[in-house]
Amino acid sequence: MSRRARVARRAVRVLAAATAASTLALAGAVGLWLTTGRLPVAGGAVWFRVTKVGEAHFADAPDRPVFILVVGNDARAEVGGARADALHVIGVNPALGRATILDIPRDTGASIPGHGTDKINTAFAFGGLERQAQAVGQMVGVEITYAITTDFAGFIAMVDEIGGLEVDVPMAMDDRNTGAVFQPGPQHLDGEQALAFSRNRHDFPTGDLQRTANQGHLILSALATLRARGTGASGTLRAVSVLARHTETKGLGLADLYRLGRLGLSLDPAKVENVVVPVGSGQGTRLALLPSAAGLFADFRDDGVLQHH
Repeated sequence: MSRRARVARRAVRVLAAATAASTLALAGAVGLWLTTGRLPVAGGAVWFRVTKVGEAHFADAPDRPVFILVVGNDARAEVGGARADALHVIGVNPALGRATILDIPRDTGASIPGHGTDKINTAFAFGGLERQAQAVGQMVGVEITYAITTDFAGFIAMVDEIGGLEVDVPMAMDDRNTGAVFQPGPQHLDGEQALAFSRNRHDFPTGDLQRTANQGHLILSALATLRARGTGASGTLRAVSVLARHTETKGLGLADLYRLGRLGLSLDPAKVENVVVPVGSGQGTRLALLPSAAGLFADFRDDGVLQHH
């Protein structure tokens, strides 16, 4: 047998062994999750904090909607404290396979439990994720079941770890403050670019309102990107394994994270509406809910789906 043939056979054996090891590792992870509700994960920097703040209502055959709060906070080394820079309530109706993202402008005036009336994003500074969920749930009139937050560094690391996002940029951007410089159209964004896209408000006449809408658009882009890369049980397990290494949980386990992952990946982005909560000028620098917000919230809270908006 020639030397080239021996090398080729050795490479085949190594590849076969590596494939078998990977398969066994995945099977072992699945088995551990099924028997214990835990996944074998390594530690790492915290990207996300996920808190169970209400009674869970979803299962494999749910009969009630689930309301999840997604918070992007502005915590970073050069800024003291942290506020909720991005606020999105996601209502999911698994029975209908539909969902709605309500984008809440950060300067909207609201009642903050224990702190009177203030901009709704200050609730995060007063009491963290739980207080923010209370304030948003009270304003919209829903029970937030799960709340998720990440900061700038966590967001960038997460996007880079999953290989970037495919985003259809809706308009030209040239904002030197955030580094958001994009031409309109489909583009692949890395973590830094995705953060810049989500922070840009200076390019738009409506400022933060358009930024808030763009953040919801980015959530839908992330969903579409992940679905394109695999939505089956093994794909979900891989995604959850990555996230679990960098997620701090409170009140829930990795089995809950897996179910949340399956719930999210089951949604077709085309069946998810992205709506900015209607606001106008208010007291001082606060924004005030417009009268039409009451009807929007009522339409949203009964089943997580908008029938009339």
